Amino acid sequence: QVQLVESGGGLVQPGGSLRLSCAASARTFSSDAMGWFRQAPGKEREFIASIDWSGGSTYYAASVNGRFTISRDNAKNTVYLQMTSLKPEDTAVYYCAAGRSAQSTRAAQYGYWGRGTQVTVSS
Repeated sequence: QVQLVESGGGLVQPGGSLRLSCAASARTFSSDAMGWFRQAPGKEREFIASIDWSGGSTYYAASVNGRFTISRDNAKNTVYLQMTSLKPEDTAVYYCAAGRSAQSTRAAQYGYWGRGTQVTVSS
């Protein structure tokens, strides 16, 4: 069983930055692919970024490519999402998830989820 806990969300002005963290309680963390998704009110859960077990391969949605960076620290069982140049349309609940393949962009392909952290971008 994998437990994931996100943190770091909050209110930020447009153009600002935030770093989200996701702490995993699992001995298998270092072998899991990890992903970040987000869900805005009335919308489907959307793939944002993913990273393979080693951190050597990363994937991004077009909407965040160049602004967001995913990384991981296997010694700390933690995955991060650094978000810069934030826009109001980035407002959503952000979730981290554990899966088998970092190339997976569908939520159904990730087996474990955190409860999410709210990110609000507003002036």
